[in-house]
Amino acid sequence: MNEFGMSGDDLEQMYQEVILEASKHPHGKESFAPNAAVEQSADAAANVTVQASHEYCTPGESHQFNPTCGDEATIHVEVSDDEPHTIKRLVWDGHGCSISQASLSVMVDLVDGKTVDEAMGLEQTFHKLMESRGAGLDDENLEEKLGDAVVFQGVSKYPMRIKCALLGWEGLKDSIAKSLAAKN
Repeated sequence: MNEFGMSGDDLEQMYQEVILEASKHPHGKESFAPNAAVEQSADAAANVTVQASHEYCTPGESHQFNPTCGDEATIHVEVSDDEPHTIKRLVWDGHGCSISQASLSVMVDLVDGKTVDEAMGLEQTFHKLMESRGAGLDDENLEEKLGDAVVFQGVSKYPMRIKCALLGWEGLKDSIAKSLAAKN
């Protein structure tokens, strides 16, 4: 039994349910085009997802690519002008394995509406979880803060899959930094 009163089998079952559900019905996934000049007919634009390359990212956007398995995501964050800065809107677009897509979805649920400091604290905690190699976190309060993201503890056992889980979180950190820099 772990600190949540769950056996390894229960955690594995929860992992499978969260990953499958979040990858099939991702939260925050929205097709969007960067503010680059992209000429398409209205019909074509409705059926095409445009991926922003680095040079077309606007303030608050980050394009992430995992060459190991081909995961790709563009994360867009709108941060409030008032202090403390709050994440007003968080959306992403991309494609990849179920782990990267589920991690992006769970990330949106966790950080949308939070202050930037809270979001960055969750990003750091998720990184620690991914570095745990399946052991989890020493502080159960931190694991509670991660909510459904705690199921990615199972992913941390597989070094090749950690990049998949961290893809969106890296983009979140980069997007927030770019959004804040544009405000200064």
